[in-house]
Formats: sequence, structure tokens, C-alpha cells
Amino acid sequence: MQRLRSLSEAECYMRLYGDHDPTVTAVKLPPRPPRYAPSVSGEDLRRALEERIDERLTVEVEAA
Repeated sequence: MQRLRSLSEAECYMRLYGDHDPTVTAVKLPPRPPRYAPSVSGEDLRRALEERIDERLTVEVEAA
């Protein structure tokens, strides 16, 4: 198909999205409530992991 003239940006937009008003409305949503209350802190998890690693190392040293 051969075009008689090139389309403008506005005409291309109209062909793609139709004849609706392209205005944007900003809506402020209330903050989401937390999904759950964590039963342990990140610091407690880190300490527990370090203890498990230390236990594993002492078992390996004793076995050697």
C-alpha cells in the first residue's frame, strides 16, 4: 500500500489509541498495612546463622 502523505504523531496516536482523552489523574492511595508481624528480627537471624556456621566448623575440625 502506498501512502499519499506521511501521518503526523497526533494522527498515529489517534489510530492506535482511539478517541479518548489522554489526561492522567494522580490518585494517592493509603499505605498498605503490613502483611504479617515478623516474629524474629534480622539481627536475631544473623546471629543464629553465625552460630550454625560456627557449630559446623567445630564439628569439621574435631573430625579431622
